[in-house]
Amino acid sequence: MGLEFAVTWDYRCPFARNANEQILTGLAAGAPWTVTFLPFSLGQAHVAEGQPDVWDNPDQDSGILALQAGVIVRDEYPEVFPAVHRGLFALRHDESKRLRDRAEVERVLEANGAPAPEVFGLIDSGDALARVRKDHERYVESHGVWGVPTFIAGDAAVFVRLYNRAPLGSDPAESIRSIERVVDMVTGWTDLNEFKHTRLPR
Repeated sequence: MGLEFAVTWDYRCPFARNANEQILTGLAAGAPWTVTFLPFSLGQAHVAEGQPDVWDNPDQDSGILALQAGVIVRDEYPEVFPAVHRGLFALRHDESKRLRDRAEVERVLEANGAPAPEVFGLIDSGDALARVRKDHERYVESHGVWGVPTFIAGDAAVFVRLYNRAPLGSDPAESIRSIERVVDMVTGWTDLNEFKHTRLPR
């Protein structure tokens, strides 16, 4: 029986990129997983007391445009979501471009098979922001999620940092082992609360 779990993302986070790449690599290789990709706004998570929510002032947040685009592709064009998802992470972390740059986000969408006018139509209408907010607030409330990447399985949610990337062409066996080990620890070792290296092992 395959694994069923969710993972949060914000395109600004390099560790979210690592985890999401590993998952996408495993899925592409046929790993029997049912995965829900959940947007989480790091901008909203770090709003200072007394300041407006990202939901009320999205233009001031550096990551929310790309996050909205990813959610619309996830929901409306799932067949190209893996490529767009990778592309938006690459936009930030490989190309050092701005996630709030509409032209750059449009370029990634079109290059990976998503119709940019339709995606931006749902962003401009407010529909995309409402979807991001719904997922973000739901899992903050239900599981106490506070960052990315968080793995969620059943009632358990665990913030996880993986060192290794899994770009296109990577051996999927290592990604499958890593992700299945993470989910097994989330669901099967509930006594573990925190496990963190005091020094980077590399």
